[in-house]
Formats: sequence, structure tokens, C-alpha cells
Amino acid sequence: MSEEPVTSIDREDDVVTVALRGEVDVLNVGQVRVSLVEALESRPRGIVVDLSGLSFIDSTGLGALTFGFQRARDAGIGFRLARPGTAVRQILVLSGLLEVVELSE
Repeated sequence: MSEEPVTSIDREDDVVTVALRGEVDVLNVGQVRVSLVEALESRPRGIVVDLSGLSFIDSTGLGALTFGFQRARDAGIGFRLARPGTAVRQILVLSGLLEVVELSE
């Protein structure tokens, strides 16, 4: 059984942080989508996806992040990725996702 990638959903000052851990792939990407939907449904001012505990993300995980970004944009909610490690950052760069989604270190 795979480790759950979503470690927490926290809300502070109208910003929801979704923290991911481990590896996000086709086997557990549904959990990421559910967490992003939960974050969106709370109608925050912004959503931050903390990637500091993430060691790997595949194309399905990138698709989930894109899904979250698009839903947030359509709802007028800020969306950004935060603190990816070197390997995950490289995947984000190569995918082109950072051309549209804000990144904070």
C-alpha cells in the first residue's frame, strides 16, 4: 500500500495550504485531486501547495496540479506552488507548469 501523499490541509488567514509528501503518481493522484477540491470548496483567498516533502511527481500528478490551478483561476482564487526540492523543481520546469503557475521558494 502506498503512502498517502497529502500530509495536511491547513487554513491560516484565508489561505489554505495543501502539503504533499512522498511520491505522487497514478496510484495515488486521486487523493491529491480530492484535497485540492476540498481546499477550493472552502473559498479561500489563496491556495498554496507545499511541495517540500515531495520526492517525485509524474505526469498524472502534474495534471492534478494543473487541474487545481485552473479551478482556482476560474474561481478567482490565487494558486501557487511552494518549496519544491531540486528533483521536483526540475520536473516542474521541464513540464512548463512554472510558466503559468506561480512558484515561491
